[in-house]
Amino acid sequence: MGSTRRDFLKVSAAGAALAGAGCRQMGQESGETEGISDSPQGGEISSEQLRSAEALFDVSYTEAERAQIIDGLEEWKAWVEQLRALDKPNHLAPATVFDPRLPGHDYPAQENSVTGAGADAGSLPGSDTAIAFAPLWKQAQWLRRGALTSQRLTEIYLSRISRHGAALECFVTVTADMAREQAARADRELAEGRDRGPLHGIPYGMKDIIDVAGIASTWGAMPYRDRVASEDAHITRLLTEAGAVHLGKTTNGALAYGDLWFGGRTRNPWNLEEGSSGSSAGSASATAAGLVSFAIGTETLGSIVSPSNRCGTTGLRPTFGRVSRAGAMALCWSLDKIGPITRSVEDTAWVLGVLNGYDAGDAGSIAHGFTADLSADVRGLRVGYDPAWFEQAGAADRAALDAARDAGVELVEFALPDLPYDALFAVVEAESAAAFEELTLSNRDDELRWQSGVAWPNTWRRARLISAIDLINVDRLRRRIMHEFDQAMTGLDAVIGPNFAGSMLTITNYTGHPQLAVKSGYNEIASRVPNGETAADPEALHRVPQTTSVWAPLFREDNALRLGLAIERRLGVAEDHPPLFL
Repeated sequence: MGSTRRDFLKVSAAGAALAGAGCRQMGQESGETEGISDSPQGGEISSEQLRSAEALFDVSYTEAERAQIIDGLEEWKAWVEQLRALDKPNHLAPATVFDPRLPGHDYPAQENSVTGAGADAGSLPGSDTAIAFAPLWKQAQWLRRGALTSQRLTEIYLSRISRHGAALECFVTVTADMAREQAARADRELAEGRDRGPLHGIPYGMKDIIDVAGIASTWGAMPYRDRVASEDAHITRLLTEAGAVHLGKTTNGALAYGDLWFGGRTRNPWNLEEGSSGSSAGSASATAAGLVSFAIGTETLGSIVSPSNRCGTTGLRPTFGRVSRAGAMALCWSLDKIGPITRSVEDTAWVLGVLNGYDAGDAGSIAHGFTADLSADVRGLRVGYDPAWFEQAGAADRAALDAARDAGVELVEFALPDLPYDALFAVVEAESAAAFEELTLSNRDDELRWQSGVAWPNTWRRARLISAIDLINVDRLRRRIMHEFDQAMTGLDAVIGPNFAGSMLTITNYTGHPQLAVKSGYNEIASRVPNGETAADPEALHRVPQTTSVWAPLFREDNALRLGLAIERRLGVAEDHPPLFL
């Protein structure tokens, strides 16, 4: 008997939930169906269905056991139908909340204090381009000296967005009127002696999954392209209170994955044939191309680090819980984090200093101060590294390691425990599938542009077949990894390595540790052309940037920032910018 995908989901979810078994047939959007053998009338669950599903979970039951299971599943199916009928808005977090802090550990309190490196910005450059590419810490000094106004800086960026934004496909919405109004207010306040802090008068871009009241927040996805935010996200309010100037909403891959969004594909400013990676695609692209002073990104599993690596920006993923996610699209409640994307290490510290703080509106928010003194010497810091990572790494990563050594840190060999880290991916697949269940059940997942096997529509369908028991055991594995990674970090102030080496990006996203991506050099490589596109000259080599990562203990972003700044100064590549946009 035939069945549509939506109808069959009602049955298979119950089987997967209680019996550790389920099966699913995919229908066609046109209504064409695929057969399911021996499916009973009325949607009842059959012994044959259950027997077929057992193979998916490597379990085996007798006929008597199957009969008992089926009897209970009919009741559960009714509960599931009631559950799905309830309104579950995206911001509704699970009752079980992730906390990166381990019991019995001491995490010393910090004051809210950021001290810069103490460098002088020098005189204001003569060209608008040089002003646009200057790090925000320099722009802040020029604003306070009266050499630059927020209105002029804002107009420089609005002009550059008008000229270059379409080629990069990095903005969904430009809020020119809002930006001009905020810039004028910033100038008035500074003239009156009211200084709101280091971001006062500094223009920025906001990733499109974070709400700004009255402005479209499309989440990069066709089903939500007409969504308009009703109120500001918590960090939007913080940035407004800090006097920052909102230039617009930067693009992100649809529902925070990749660089393909409903209006296009965001481009790497160093090579327009490439996508900018994702999902904070527009934030990294716009920052690298000098269209904003800084931008806000989010990361669940690489979405700040990966586009920063592709575009050559500095990206900081803070400790889980430091920055409130209230008002941001939830993808994976136990993994989502918000952080800055900038053109210098010092800039990330200033932005995090504004964003950090407890918020009751985010169930995962943690009250912990943020102290960073970037003028402090790094000599004597104990920095872990795995020699094998660097044997396989490129010149830029090795240069970053040499720079750390030259800065006077003590390099200590570091090794990760051998555990099945890939099993952790079940968490992001299951949580995101729950967050966007409505798209799967309504078949609106077909509206998403990206439909490959690794894209959200398929992984969410597949997540229906994750056993609840297996998912809980994955969470137990996560707890073990938290303990063992904590032991591996004992006695270390930081760890340095290639961004994606040794499962470090995966591990630290799941444990909640901070990661700083620092621009470390360049590679001469062929275009990394997205699927479905062809390079103009497949043999041509392009000079594109690369970052190297520094990880730190929980709440010790200051260690990563100090080391990152020392590396940045010695390598001298942070002030190089994409030639196409100079």
